[in-house]
Amino acid sequence: MKNYNIPTRVPFTSSESDFQKLIDSGDSYTNKKDLIDYAATDFLSLRDSLISYMKAVYPTDYQNFSESDYGMMFTELVAYMGAVMSFKADALANESYLSTAQNRRNVKKLLQLIGISLKGPTSAGANAKLTLDDAETGDFYIDAEDRTFSLPSPFDGAPLQYTLYKTRNGKIEGLNTNQSRLDFSVSESDGTTGLEWTNLALLEGTLIEEVGVFNSTEVFKTISLTENPVTENSVQVFVVDSGELGGAYTQVANVLSASGPSDRIFDVMYDDSFNATVRFGDGVVGASPPNDSAYRILYRVGGGLRGNLLGSTINTPLSISTGINGTITNTSQATGGLDAETINSAKKYGPLVFKQQDRLVTLQDFRSYVSRYSSPTGGQAIGTATTRKAYSSANIIDLYVLQKATATQLQRATVEYKVNLLNDLKTYKMLTDEVNVVDGLIRTVDLVL
Repeated sequence: MKNYNIPTRVPFTSSESDFQKLIDSGDSYTNKKDLIDYAATDFLSLRDSLISYMKAVYPTDYQNFSESDYGMMFTELVAYMGAVMSFKADALANESYLSTAQNRRNVKKLLQLIGISLKGPTSAGANAKLTLDDAETGDFYIDAEDRTFSLPSPFDGAPLQYTLYKTRNGKIEGLNTNQSRLDFSVSESDGTTGLEWTNLALLEGTLIEEVGVFNSTEVFKTISLTENPVTENSVQVFVVDSGELGGAYTQVANVLSASGPSDRIFDVMYDDSFNATVRFGDGVVGASPPNDSAYRILYRVGGGLRGNLLGSTINTPLSISTGINGTITNTSQATGGLDAETINSAKKYGPLVFKQQDRLVTLQDFRSYVSRYSSPTGGQAIGTATTRKAYSSANIIDLYVLQKATATQLQRATVEYKVNLLNDLKTYKMLTDEVNVVDGLIRTVDLVL
């Protein structure tokens, strides 16, 4: 029998598969970029797109698309990371523009670029009466530490503080004086009996007093207040200096809008917890208080909706260090307390305030100004502005306002709010304009659903 020498066949499976990877098997390999679905952004669409891509490009290499397969596990991990990266890219894009930003901190930073700050909480206020246990025949005073009263809040039961102030003709006194005590005379009492005083008001928040000396090399001197949350527009600053830079300083929206080196102004910057930092000018835009000069700051801590007492009555005993005893009661509801400005309100009115450029010319300027104005004694309002039809009265502007009692209720604006609003408007309105603040009307509407 003839012996044929037949060579042993060598398996070429691995050689075949490796060889095939070098073969151009069609458009699926040469035009892979055409198979990429750039519209896929979420997890499921990315997962489905990856599966479709594998079926088109590796039809013979991978065919097990069962969820229990390791290949599918890695496919879903890639889809997961793609979804995360896509979300972050969208979020970064959205949070970079004021109209689409949703994060409060980002909205705050975007508005700071144009000199607009988010408003802090405002305090509630009420008229008050002091009744002494025994009639007084002489004058007396209440120190700063005796002016604050505590009671439980009807909203959360936590302690709620109110600070006592004096009023004259409906306007709160003592907000621009370098004095923290209240002086009482018998002639101011009802009927001069020395027993009751009704020329009083209660503002929600604890009165805080801080003193110190300027000693800083900063271009813009700053003072960080120790207590929080600081009530909006409640900070009072007094600088003890014998020169022209001494005296009371006025709060403004932004010190960079000052017009001269002797403007005694300051602004207040809040952080996310409404800790406040008082900032002064640099000597070019706004006055820079001289080093070694003393300062004294008064402000209130509190504010918010929890300070509104629509159905409760303040009836708190008063005990003065001089031995005088009595009772503090509110004679009106405590309203006007509001939480910090919402991001929707800031996004809506912030650009309009920037558009004003520190002056009020158009009716839109007046409307946007009222929408973000906070009275030093608490309270915000909604309003609209109109001009009169007569040609001789075209420069007379009627400003219709309704004060916010709570977040969902309105009331007629108090005399205090109107006076403060008019005084503030004088700084920004045109010299030839005359502004009248008019009470808006509240209408009730019956709805049938």
